[in-house]
Amino acid sequence: MFNLDQFKRSLGIMKKDIRIYYLKGPVIIFGFMMPLFLFLAFFIGSRNLSPEFLISGLIGMTVFFTATAVSPIIAPWEAQVQTLERLISTPISITTIILGDMMASFIFGIIIPLLPIGLGLLMGVGIIHPLTLILGLVLAAACFSSFGLILSAPPSNIPSNIMMISSLVRFPLVFISGIFIPLETMPPWGQIIALFSPLTYFTDLVRYTLQGTSYFPVLWDFIILLVFTVLFFALAVGLHKRTMSKRI
Repeated sequence: MFNLDQFKRSLGIMKKDIRIYYLKGPVIIFGFMMPLFLFLAFFIGSRNLSPEFLISGLIGMTVFFTATAVSPIIAPWEAQVQTLERLISTPISITTIILGDMMASFIFGIIIPLLPIGLGLLMGVGIIHPLTLILGLVLAAACFSSFGLILSAPPSNIPSNIMMISSLVRFPLVFISGIFIPLETMPPWGQIIALFSPLTYFTDLVRYTLQGTSYFPVLWDFIILLVFTVLFFALAVGLHKRTMSKRI
């Protein structure tokens, strides 16, 4: 039974994750610098896309890559150094562990994106709907953090194996989510594939906050992101309950 006591233990796991895994250079490198280089490469080659369109894509990528930068490798890393066995031997549920890992990713998922938002302001990009941007950022960070924990579910104790799987999943999502190509200009098959990516809806939401227009209704973007968040977290908990013991 998940209760207040278990939640406090989730906060302890969150603090542990932040101290050990997140206060490191790779979070900045993979969370912001990599999306920035992709953004610059596309920005230099683009001629007809507005700064608002490009910055919204950079914000979407930054939240996505930051929230999934470390969460996929926490479980295999702890299993490799044999701290996972001590953790699960304590009176703590797997749901508590997953929630703690998710909250650590969530915090950085809402902090690091302040960098591209600041870059956009320096470029003269205004925020038309700031409250919508804040709410969307919070929901997307929770969604992508839960998604990252699904990627860590395979019972491997070798972080590099999980990182390879993570990269194979994350990078295609970036290119099918309307970040570099407007959804309305995609072929019909591309628009259908984009519907299955949560990054599509967050990027669309950010474009609404910066441009004032969106491909989907704003309420629809929020609803789909919420559904993805609940689904991803439940799936992450269920998968880890099956595979956690196989890491010992």
